[in-house]
Amino acid sequence: KAVVSTQSTGTLDELKAAGVNKKQARSIGIAVDHRRKNRSQEGLQANVLRLKEYKSRLILFPRKKSQPKKGDSTPAEMEVATQLRGPVMPIKQTPADTSARVITAEEKKQSAFQTMRMYRANERLVGIREKRAKEAAEDDGLGVKTKKKK
Repeated sequence: KAVVSTQSTGTLDELKAAGVNKKQARSIGIAVDHRRKNRSQEGLQANVLRLKEYKSRLILFPRKKSQPKKGDSTPAEMEVATQLRGPVMPIKQTPADTSARVITAEEKKQSAFQTMRMYRANERLVGIREKRAKEAAEDDGLGVKTKKKK
């Protein structure tokens, strides 16, 4: 059984797009993670391509040599098969552009901590601000609230 890295676990969407059944994926060495969701279409496509490539390189031996089933390899493919050692299909990460650059005056002026703090405060106070706005709309302009009729 081939060892597949944890980065190549297939989500159900990826397996469906690659044309691999969930049970079959587990039997051919593909880890299946039903909890994971794809957040981007690019990542989904990359994983589907990797799964398809893995499936095309895979040589499945039949359980019974006399009765091969659909999807099993031909006798010629089985003759040239060799056991792989180590990672089957290592994932090649392209390095991001990390060249140094000069910090602009606007970036120096801006504070990441202050931005995050204001964002958290706005999230926390959204309910009370809506309540105050609603009360101000009901207010008659003299600072006296009008009574609600039941």
